[in-house]
Amino acid sequence: MKQVKQQLTHRQRQALATSTLIVEVSHNLFLKQGYGVTTMDAIAEQAGVAVSTIYAIFKNKRGILRAIREAWHQTSGQRDIYRAALEQSDVGRRLELAAHATRRQWETGSSMIAIYRGAATVDAEAAVELHEALQGRRTHLNHFIMASADLFRPELTPVEAAAIFRALTLAEVYDELTEHGGWTPEEYEQWLAQTLKQQLLK
Repeated sequence: MKQVKQQLTHRQRQALATSTLIVEVSHNLFLKQGYGVTTMDAIAEQAGVAVSTIYAIFKNKRGILRAIREAWHQTSGQRDIYRAALEQSDVGRRLELAAHATRRQWETGSSMIAIYRGAATVDAEAAVELHEALQGRRTHLNHFIMASADLFRPELTPVEAAAIFRALTLAEVYDELTEHGGWTPEEYEQWLAQTLKQQLLK
């Protein structure tokens, strides 16, 4: 019985390794060739697996797309950072952690955003997923701000504070400063933390 359990665990590890490989290969192909052009056959050939294996794991290309997004969340660690931020009683430290979470989000996710935007132009359901993902981000950030609103400048309404926070933490701002402005991710994080404090705190 013990041997069967070990064998299943080994198979699970193999399955996880195969899934991870498919996601990584797909990520690279979607970036290089475009989501619409990349075929399941091309992914299978590059990953060295059967096409049927990919369909069995992910069902279709959108399934791979969702797996890429989830891998991004895991890599960035942004969810855990925001949770840690809300545990901070010092609002300045809370905003510093929010800046770090934003830096991690875009530092690890700029390619994912590019893939999703490309997919949205050729796949209506991918476009819906992108809209839902962005709307989910807005909801998450609004929750973070509402939880801190009583610590901000009294003349700011929670709605105004949330709008400022969302604007400053846009992916486009990160790209403009790092890709075109020559800033390092560390410099972006420091700037964002300082700017958030200037704009929101008493």
